[in-house]
Amino acid sequence: MALTQAETNRLTFTVTALSVATATFLTAIKLIGWWRGGSVALLASLADSALDVLAALATFVAVRVAAAPPDAEHRFGHGKAEAFSSLVQAALVFASAALIGREAVMRLLHPTPVEDEGWALIIMVVSTISTFALIAAQTRVLKKARSVAVSGDRAHYSADLASNIVAVIGVGVARVTGDPRFDAAAGLFVAAWLLWGAVKVFRDATDHLMDRELDMAERQQITDAVLQDPEIHNVHELRTHASGSRIHIQMHVNMDPEQTLAAAHVIVEAAEARVMAAFPTADVIIHPDPEGSAEVHELFGEEARSPAPTD
Repeated sequence: MALTQAETNRLTFTVTALSVATATFLTAIKLIGWWRGGSVALLASLADSALDVLAALATFVAVRVAAAPPDAEHRFGHGKAEAFSSLVQAALVFASAALIGREAVMRLLHPTPVEDEGWALIIMVVSTISTFALIAAQTRVLKKARSVAVSGDRAHYSADLASNIVAVIGVGVARVTGDPRFDAAAGLFVAAWLLWGAVKVFRDATDHLMDRELDMAERQQITDAVLQDPEIHNVHELRTHASGSRIHIQMHVNMDPEQTLAAAHVIVEAAEARVMAAFPTADVIIHPDPEGSAEVHELFGEEARSPAPTD
C-alpha cells in the first residue's frame, strides 16, 4: 500500500538520521585504525567515511527541507532540495576518489609496509557489517517511499560496501604476502569504484532537477486508473515529474462533448482520487476536453504525450 506524505516523511527522517550516526561511527573507528597502522586501503575508506558524514548531514537536512509544504514562493513545494543534496554527495565522492587515487598511486610507486594489519582488518569487517545494515534499512524505506536523496545516499553506501570488501581483501593479501602494493592496489580500486558511484548519483540528481518523466510502468498505472471510468474516453498530454517524495501529474482527457460542466467536474474529481489512491503524495491536475475537439499542444512531441491514447 502506498504511503501518505506524513508516513513518507517519518521514514525518510529516521533513515537519514541513522545514516548520519553510521557515518560518524565508521569515521571514528577508521581514524583510530589508520592512525595505528597506516593502511592505504583503510585510509581510502576513512576518507570516504569522513565525506560520508558531510553527505549524510546534507541528506539529513535536505529531506526535511523537501518535506516542507508549498508556500507562496514555492508553489510546487521544496522537493528538489533532495536533488541538490545528491549533487553535493556526488561532488564529495568525486573529491574523495581523486585524493584516494593519488595516495594509492604514490604507494604503488613507493611501497610502504602496513603496520598492525590485524587491527585494520577488524575495523574493516565491522565497517562492512555496519554499512550492510544501513543499506538494508535504506532499501526497505525506498520500497515504500520515493526519495532521490535517500536513493543517492544508498548508492553512495553501496559503493562503500564494495570498497570495504576490497579493502579487507587488499589488507589481508598484503599481510599474507608481505607485499604492501596489494594494499595500495585495493585503494586504487576503491577510488575507481567511488568514481563510478559518483557518476550514477550525479545522473540521477540531474534527471530529477531536469524534471525527467516517471518510468513507463508508473505512467501506464496512472493512465489505467483514470480510464477505469468509461465516461473518460482517452488520456493524452500526460506529463509527470517527481520532486522529492512528491509527484506532479498533469493530463488531458477526452469526454462526451454533450457532458455538462458540473458532471464533467464530478468525473474528473473521481479520476484524480483514483490516481491519488495509487500515488498518495501526488498533486494531480486533469483537464477535460470535448471528444473530437482536443487541441494539440505543439510544444510537446508525440512521444511526450502518452502512454499512447487508449480507446
